[in-house]
Amino acid sequence: MSITDTLPDGPKIKGKLSKDDLIMRGGMIVIALYLLIALVLPLYAMLSKSFSIYTIDLAAYELQVSDENGVFSGDITTPAALNEKYGVYTAQDLSTGSDGRLALTKFFPDFSFRSPVMYKIRNTTADGRFLVGSTLHTGTDWLELTSNDFRRVQLRPIKATGVSNFINYFSTPALFNSIKNSLFIATISTVITVSLAFWFAYALNRSCMRFKGAFRLIAMAPILVPSLLPGIALVYLFGNQGIMRELLFGASIYGPIGIVIGSVFFTFPHAFLIISTALAISDGRLYEAAISLRASPWRTFWTVTIPAARYGLISAAFVVFNLVITDFGLPKVIGGQFNVLAVDIYKQVIGQQNFEMGAVVSVVLVIPAIFAFGIDRYVQSKQVAQLSARSVPYQPTPNSKTDNFFFAYSTLVALFIVGILAICQYAALIKFWPYDLSLSLNNYQFDKMDGGGWKSYFNSIRLGLLTAVIGTSVIFFGAYLVEKSSGFKTGRSIFQMFAMLPMAIPGMVLGLAYIFFFNNPDNPLNVIYGTMTILVVCTVTHFYTVSHLTAVTALKQIDREFESVSASLKQPTMKLFTRVTVPVSLPAILDISIYLFVNAMTTVSAVVFLYSPKTTLASVAVLNMDDAGDIAPAAAMGMMIFYTTAAAKILHLILSKGLLKRTQAWKNR
Repeated sequence: MSITDTLPDGPKIKGKLSKDDLIMRGGMIVIALYLLIALVLPLYAMLSKSFSIYTIDLAAYELQVSDENGVFSGDITTPAALNEKYGVYTAQDLSTGSDGRLALTKFFPDFSFRSPVMYKIRNTTADGRFLVGSTLHTGTDWLELTSNDFRRVQLRPIKATGVSNFINYFSTPALFNSIKNSLFIATISTVITVSLAFWFAYALNRSCMRFKGAFRLIAMAPILVPSLLPGIALVYLFGNQGIMRELLFGASIYGPIGIVIGSVFFTFPHAFLIISTALAISDGRLYEAAISLRASPWRTFWTVTIPAARYGLISAAFVVFNLVITDFGLPKVIGGQFNVLAVDIYKQVIGQQNFEMGAVVSVVLVIPAIFAFGIDRYVQSKQVAQLSARSVPYQPTPNSKTDNFFFAYSTLVALFIVGILAICQYAALIKFWPYDLSLSLNNYQFDKMDGGGWKSYFNSIRLGLLTAVIGTSVIFFGAYLVEKSSGFKTGRSIFQMFAMLPMAIPGMVLGLAYIFFFNNPDNPLNVIYGTMTILVVCTVTHFYTVSHLTAVTALKQIDREFESVSASLKQPTMKLFTRVTVPVSLPAILDISIYLFVNAMTTVSAVVFLYSPKTTLASVAVLNMDDAGDIAPAAAMGMMIFYTTAAAKILHLILSKGLLKRTQAWKNR
């Protein structure tokens, strides 16, 4: 009989939480609350808005009309009865938005505000509401008005819940076509981008061609510009007055052709990075076996290379698909009459002030985005290790014919990327395209144009710095808490779920959700609406997931033995965090900071609904100047963003080299 068999049964005793455990769990709860407030609650508010129905119920009001002497006979009528008699408003007129209003005077063909006739009006239900001028009246008491006051009476809608907004959306051909257009554009762009990026990555990883470093730098350039910029470049190249418009053989760049070409440009680096990483990890023994079995290069490619890189290809495809289907800037500039979902949201909210329909389109847009994200995560979970301890790194062998071919191919891709940037810079320096091609800096006089002037540019730098500092601190500390804390499994799982959610939410959807949540007067956080604070919160939240995954990946490389040793020496966890974890993880921290800065400078969709006259941004200024017809200044501002983000990347590399030399010296021991 064992000792444990002799012990009496009793309640299991849980260990007492230490001070460090309480600090870590408390910190995790605080950051989880941030994600709840900055992400989950706004999305819930947007979803609720999409099911909100506002209609004007004419039967909810009663009217009395006096004779010319102001005497009421007591006869009561309703706007519903008058509408049935005269047919003034249709059912569609009565279905309106939250700010809808309906004038009552149209029910009286002989109405005159100079008439001595008096009117009485009241609500028949507690939900009834009507305005007299700017004064809202509720309740069921009669209100007596002169003719002059009666002309200012407007009925307000009553809120209900239902799916009518979705029925209206799917029954409107122009809106429903946006779904097909978005899926079509995203699919075509994904196929082209992944194909181009694969062979470009293959050239850099599997050939011995020259200037690989230069090609890699050029491939990453599109990340440094807002997605609107390739649209502007295409207008100058293939627009109605473009220098190469004949190459389209009469087709228009304003539509699917322009959107696809621009999408390939701005999504190329994302696909290239993923595929290049997949191709860089390969076992050279497999290729040696293929050679010994006398397999042809083409057969080796399909039986060894593609299977090894399939997860990278699938992941790249879904990332590109998600980026294209949720992008707003490019189709807004070059889309013409070819409507897509992201632009529909903008048109419904900004153009028509129909927030309910904007919320409906947002919900529709989220579905393919979440689907693509979910498939990508599933594929990544099925990925298995390609390298083992016995693996031999693959080393490409020189082959002049193959190397020259890939060099030519890479040069064409690089010329496409550089050409887009070069035409924007050239257009920004031209006085008046295409009539006066002399060079000038007039287009950089942003203070004389729409868009907020130079203030927008400096606001973007401020936003980028605040996002980089605050976002990096919050995200890395949150990743540390979820990765290094012990126990609290349920809380960590919930936190991880919140941290992964932002990647599946398009920027347009998040920005619109912030309007519904933070612009609510009953919300105590309403004070941050229209300030730089809400822009920082939105930007950090929008790009949270990638930064979180970067931090978690770095932290997983640090053995938990450090925490055990720290606990045995009775050292506080925060001391370990500042003295060991942060220095060791400094490369990842610097990568997160520059990632957040660049995206804060270039993002449009996430902030286009949230800026105020005091917080205009450079990326939004590009959009506003393009809308106003100032295309050359828009190109100039776009290039200012490019040069700023490029300078930040260079500064990041310089600082990284110096800091890492001091903090990563342990790697050389």
